[in-house]
Amino acid sequence: MASKSAAELLSVPGPDGDREVRLTSADKVYFPERGITKGELVRYYRAVAEPLLRALHERPTNLKRYPDGVEGEAFFAKRLPKGAPPYVETARVTFPSGRTADSLCPTEQAVLVWAANMGTFDFHPWPVRRADTDRPDELRIDLDPQPGTDFADAVAVAGVLREVLDEAGLVGWPKTSGGRGVHVFCRIRPEWDFIAVRHAVIAIARRVADRLPEKATVAWWKEERGERVFLDYNQAARDRTVASAWSVRGRPRATVSMPVTWEALPDVEPEDFDVRTVPGLLAEHGDAHAGMDDAAGGLETVLDWYTADERDRGLGDLPYPPEYPKMPGEPMRVQPSRAKAPAEGS
Repeated sequence: MASKSAAELLSVPGPDGDREVRLTSADKVYFPERGITKGELVRYYRAVAEPLLRALHERPTNLKRYPDGVEGEAFFAKRLPKGAPPYVETARVTFPSGRTADSLCPTEQAVLVWAANMGTFDFHPWPVRRADTDRPDELRIDLDPQPGTDFADAVAVAGVLREVLDEAGLVGWPKTSGGRGVHVFCRIRPEWDFIAVRHAVIAIARRVADRLPEKATVAWWKEERGERVFLDYNQAARDRTVASAWSVRGRPRATVSMPVTWEALPDVEPEDFDVRTVPGLLAEHGDAHAGMDDAAGGLETVLDWYTADERDRGLGDLPYPPEYPKMPGEPMRVQPSRAKAPAEGS
């Protein structure tokens, strides 16, 4: 019977000098296909902690934890796990139901390494900062390839999305999702609530779909999407999150959601970015999203688009996810094939 590896202490830079973070069960295999251990995962997060903290700093953050590795059962921790060290801070968030929770709020690198030792693969930050958790400072667009489409299709749609963002006066920052998709984030001034930001994403997504009707769609119902890339506007709804840049995904190869430049995006292969390759790429090329905080824009133009769509085209709000309370102005939350036809003369 193999002996259990002893705990190690990892030194992590902190705001007041180095902190020591415990690494336990370092030899436990987390990704059997490649033999990647828990120790490798935790050391990966120590290697990318600086740019990852830039992405997560002061943001309420959900943890997607895989305590038994990629083949075990995963779960989301939306509240700070018990037993956290005293340097781990929290932020109070309000869910669509009105309930609240104290969520992990990273403020230093050691927090990220500690979370990785708890079996965290993905960090899922809210698009807000702790100072105002009701007004996002990040607009996110998730390009989700549907069956019959792939990463190359998402890249093609992302190219048109970039054009639309330029017209809106917004700067987009692309990254791989860690799978077949592409995520594009825009820093915005925290002056609008979640409903307005979601409306902004809908307006942007509609313009992309209008220009690429054969490749892109905003159809919420899967039966209407076809073999197109879905611009998932509901990722902008309150309490919906996507994996951060630098997050390890729960996939057999231990792929990473990697920030890239627009120029590099058409030539990258998502599978090239994983726990073993990304630290070297970071050391060689730096963080492609390092300048994001200096590029905050506004939503005035995009919200004018949304208003014009409603006034001139009869295009209002779109359905929310099923677990949300009914929202003002939302259309029927029933897929078209099951919707009853109106009675004659009604």
